[in-house]
Amino acid sequence: MVTRYDVFEIAYRHNAELKPIDVLRQLRKGKSAYHSIHKHLNTLVHEGLLLKSAHGFEVKHSEKSELLYNLIKYCLQNSINYNLLLDTRLAGFVSFALQKEEIAARDCGLNPRAVKKYVDFLRKSGLLVVLSRKPLIVKVFNNVLLNNLLVYFGFERTVIAKSTTDYLPYIKKELKIFARLRKLNERGYKKLVDELEISFVHHSLVLEGNPITLPDTIRILKDKVIPREMRSEDVDEVNNYQDAIMQMIKDAAEKKPLTMQTVLRYHAAAMQHKPGIGGKIRTIEVHIKGNPDFIITPANDVSAELEMLFRRYDVFFKTKKKPIQQILAFVVYFHNEFQHIHPFVDGNSRLTRLLTFHILQFLDIPVIDMPLGLLDEYLKSTKSAKKRNDKKLMRNLQKIILYNLKKINERLS
Repeated sequence: MVTRYDVFEIAYRHNAELKPIDVLRQLRKGKSAYHSIHKHLNTLVHEGLLLKSAHGFEVKHSEKSELLYNLIKYCLQNSINYNLLLDTRLAGFVSFALQKEEIAARDCGLNPRAVKKYVDFLRKSGLLVVLSRKPLIVKVFNNVLLNNLLVYFGFERTVIAKSTTDYLPYIKKELKIFARLRKLNERGYKKLVDELEISFVHHSLVLEGNPITLPDTIRILKDKVIPREMRSEDVDEVNNYQDAIMQMIKDAAEKKPLTMQTVLRYHAAAMQHKPGIGGKIRTIEVHIKGNPDFIITPANDVSAELEMLFRRYDVFFKTKKKPIQQILAFVVYFHNEFQHIHPFVDGNSRLTRLLTFHILQFLDIPVIDMPLGLLDEYLKSTKSAKKRNDKKLMRNLQKIILYNLKKINERLS
C-alpha cells in the first residue's frame, strides 16, 4: 500500500513539478493506485509539505519538509521502515521513554498491543534494548534519529542528563543463557556472526564518514554487487574492513591473543587501499578531524606507549579468573588508550573498535555489532569528546554488550 510518505519521498527527489501519473510510474504501481496517490498529494499540500499549481505538485522547501526528507533518507540508509517510524503515537512513546532511565509497559498509559508494536519495531531497528519481558521493561537509546522524530512531531525532547543504571546484572544473566544456547546451536551462532559482521562493517565505517548505506554494504559484501556511481575508495574501505574483521573473528575463536604483529596485520588488511600507510607505525604528527581537544601521543612516543599498553594487556590476560567488572574496565582502558596513542596515520578508530571486539570475543563475550541507536553516544564518549572519560564509555559499552547478547540469545532460542 502506497503511503503519503512514499509519495513525498519521490516528490522531494524529483525536485520539480510532477503529476500523479509520474508518481505512479516511479512506484511501478497499477492504475488502481492513481486515486490513492492523488489523494496523498493533496494531503501533503494541506500539511504544508507540497505546493500545487496548474502544472502539478512540487515540494515546498521549508524546515519541516527538509526535516521530513532527512528522516526518510536516514531510514533508507539504515534499512529502517520509515512508514513505521513516522507515527505521532510512536513519537509520543519515544518522548516519554527518553525522559526516564528505563520504562515499564504498564507506565506508558498505552494499549499493551501498541506498546509491543513500538518496542518490537525499535528493537529490530537497533534503537532500544529489552531489559525484561515479564514485566516488559525497556531502555530506549537517545540518538539523532529519534530526536529529529520528536522535533518533527513537536514532542518534548527532555532527556535524562546522565545514565546511572548498572547493566552488569543483566549482562551476567544473558552470558549464562548465551553459553548454554551456543553449545546447543554452534552452527546457528556462526551463521549469525556472518550476518552481524556485515552490519558492523557499515556501522563502524559510518563513524568514519563512509557514505555507503547499509543496503549497499549488504550488496557489496554478500551479493558481490557494486552499485553504480560509488567511489572506488569507499567500496575498498568496505571490502578491506571486512577482511580485517574476518581475520579478527577467526583469531578470537581460535584463542589467539593480540600482539603488536597482529595489530599491524589487521591494520594492513583494513587499509589495503592505502598501502603506503597500512600496517606501518606513524612517524608524523596526526590529529582528530573536528576535535582539536583530543590528546594524541606525539610521534616519537608512539612505540614506547604501545609497548606499555601491550605489557598491561599481557599482565591482564595472565590473570586466570577475571570477573566481568574487571574485564569491562580493562576493555574500556584498552580502547581509550589505543585511540589516544593513535599509532597509525589513518584508520585508528576503526581498528580500535576491531581490537576491542577481539578482546571481548576472546573472553567469550559475543559482541559482533554496534546498534544504530548507540552510535551517537559512542562517538560522544570517544573521539568527539573534549576529554577522555572512561566511565562514560563504560556505560555505553555495557549497553552495546547487552544489546548484542539479547539479540543473539533471541535468535538462538
